[in-house]
Amino acid sequence: MRVVLMSYGAEGFEDLAAACRTAGHPPVAYVCGAPRDGTAADEVLAAMPAGPDLLVPRSPQGLALALAGYEPDVVLCYGFPWRLPASVLRVPRFGVLNVHPSLLPRHRGPMPVHWAVRQGDEETGVTVHWMDEAFDSGPVVACRGGILLPDDLAGDEVFAQVRATIRVLVPEALALAEDGFEGTPQDESRASYEGLMGPESAVIDWTRPAREIHNLVRAYQYGVFPVPGPLAVVRGRWVSVLRTSITWVGGVRMRCGDGPLWITRSVPVPARNHWQSSS
Repeated sequence: MRVVLMSYGAEGFEDLAAACRTAGHPPVAYVCGAPRDGTAADEVLAAMPAGPDLLVPRSPQGLALALAGYEPDVVLCYGFPWRLPASVLRVPRFGVLNVHPSLLPRHRGPMPVHWAVRQGDEETGVTVHWMDEAFDSGPVVACRGGILLPDDLAGDEVFAQVRATIRVLVPEALALAEDGFEGTPQDESRASYEGLMGPESAVIDWTRPAREIHNLVRAYQYGVFPVPGPLAVVRGRWVSVLRTSITWVGGVRMRCGDGPLWITRSVPVPARNHWQSSS
């Protein structure tokens, strides 16, 4: 099959390309969303092996035209920052396969691992599904769980497990796609969608339940935030909270809406107004 890859940057392309080579379908082109400063595209270009073209479209219309020239059988997408319109989805012969790091239909949206942690899930996984015009709602082609989310979460370890799962699951999905598998419809009664974890979750509300606050702190351990943990006033100063405990293990005791929570690790930050104005 002729496969075109679409992703967010070098690591995403590295995992997809390795999976394609395992499946016997080396990619014919890469597509990276146009960044404002060109940095992401430069990183991808530097990390790419010789051979496939790198496309950096600036609009969905341009993307559809560029893809058509490669006559793809399948477009394989992971973490691409655009919602793809029907004009793009119609280009590949079989369709667009999306790689989503959650156990769909749970945690549709741009930050599925973060929300799985924040909502207290014990595990997550990877789902490969046919893409439609909605977000992460198309029929499932292949799915694998077993990526544990322990209480003492190490974000790098989870990310490494997600990457390893992608490399195993995508070849299975490509084989099914080549056989004409249309996928299994998702159960909408179990579906959930969460957006970005923005400023509304950046400051701890101590009136919330202790477990909810604890899971918010854990979610920040997966990275991508401007501060390493959610902000709070502790003993009269603003800190970024890095670790908490539901049970006493030492640290600073805080009263939550339903009981105590202990801050076991934090770092000082500028005052909240200064942080928000510079973020």
